[in-house]
Amino acid sequence: MTALSTDAIVAIAGAGAMGSGIAQVAAEAGHHVLLFDAFEGAAQRGRDGIAASLASQVSKGRLERAERDRILDRIQPVNHLDGLADARLFVEAITEDLEIKRTLFREVERRAGPEAILATNTSSLSITAIAAGLNDPRRCVGMHFFNPAPLMKLVEVVAGTATSAAIIDTIADTAEAWGKKAVRCRSTPGFIVNRIARPYYGEALRILEEGVADIATIDSLMTQSGGFRMGPFALMDLIGNDVNFAVTCSIFEANFSDPRYRPSLMQKDLVDAGWLGRKSGRGFYDYSEKPSAANDASSGSLSNRPTLAALGAGRALRIDGISILQTDGRSAAELELTMGLPVVLHDLILNTDGLKRIGIVASPGVSDEALCRIVNGLQAEGLEVSQVADHPGMIVMRTVAMLVNEAFEALLHKVASAQAIDLAMRFGVNYPVGPIEWGERIGLPIVLSVIEALFDATRDSRYRPSLGLRNVVTRQRALALPA
Repeated sequence: MTALSTDAIVAIAGAGAMGSGIAQVAAEAGHHVLLFDAFEGAAQRGRDGIAASLASQVSKGRLERAERDRILDRIQPVNHLDGLADARLFVEAITEDLEIKRTLFREVERRAGPEAILATNTSSLSITAIAAGLNDPRRCVGMHFFNPAPLMKLVEVVAGTATSAAIIDTIADTAEAWGKKAVRCRSTPGFIVNRIARPYYGEALRILEEGVADIATIDSLMTQSGGFRMGPFALMDLIGNDVNFAVTCSIFEANFSDPRYRPSLMQKDLVDAGWLGRKSGRGFYDYSEKPSAANDASSGSLSNRPTLAALGAGRALRIDGISILQTDGRSAAELELTMGLPVVLHDLILNTDGLKRIGIVASPGVSDEALCRIVNGLQAEGLEVSQVADHPGMIVMRTVAMLVNEAFEALLHKVASAQAIDLAMRFGVNYPVGPIEWGERIGLPIVLSVIEALFDATRDSRYRPSLGLRNVVTRQRALALPA
């Protein structure tokens, strides 16, 4: 265990929401914390904000007053960089500007002791580029917390090209000692979470642009069938469309305009209109109206209902002579031509516990009467039914397949381990299952077939299958061959 001793002083630069949150985490772990901000009075205001946060915990019975006082006593506002010289760990949480960060780190390095670790909380900038301005770039490391830092469990520990392996170990172990889940990755655009999460937003926007379903239906299926905590449009509104769009643009540009990360003109229009989401009162949803329950995930087991149990397991059914199949990426019309029989496709179901809604699409040969009987049968088992347009992969399956594809691409390029990727997506963005594990549950050959179907239908290289995913599927198929 190489975690910093609680005797080590921690310095935080930037007393905004993120910097103050990190200061609170370090103080709660027992460190003396120096909180610095270049703006006059900001460090004290940051400490006052921490005091208010802790007072709320006391009022709710989650924290003893004596412990609150001990935490606050460990946090000292500092008005000049000279006051940070004794810190063993320095964490910057200032504006996302490369030159400003470089200038700050050079000033800190000039004052800090030779053993001091210089950590950046950047969410989008290259650790290698930040460290390049230092005399000793080996001690610069990414320590990326998620907002709000006291509540969110994940910390991405990011290695630049020159970062010392010993410092990576120390920061990862320190984050764990602070009660966080630390995942190690190398410095690539978006690190783990912001990179792999792009399809969650990007595919929702594409699905909407293609007219597959409306906003409320997409969000409802992602939460009430897919098991995600928030639908993509509700989440973009919560994050702020300006922030979400800027991150997408940053990752797109940093990856030399790779189409996988292409921003959406629809989202740009909202940003240009000032429809930023909750903070502006309007985004994809109008927040002057009563919030819709469609964005809330529901609970309640339906596992005792045989039709749903079969659908959740991905098994084919026949109802009134119509085959009910889980989508594999092919359209319902294409399957009818292939099979010579009408079909109804259903979207991916994570599991039947908590399932409240299912997405379906009927091939042209399914009569209105037959479709009505199928819908009535599903509703009799307690489900809301959303009928969507006949596009490859439908909604949940398409989105999850793209998340899995991106995860395997990150794994192929050694951004992080499979375990780190799944852990990061579960604790960084609260996905119900890590994308690699999810892909294995669905069946990686099915995931690959969905991606291939999307590519065949669009000829857009956004949907090119990851070589990492294809290689794993090829190995699985080879091992399945008779000896």
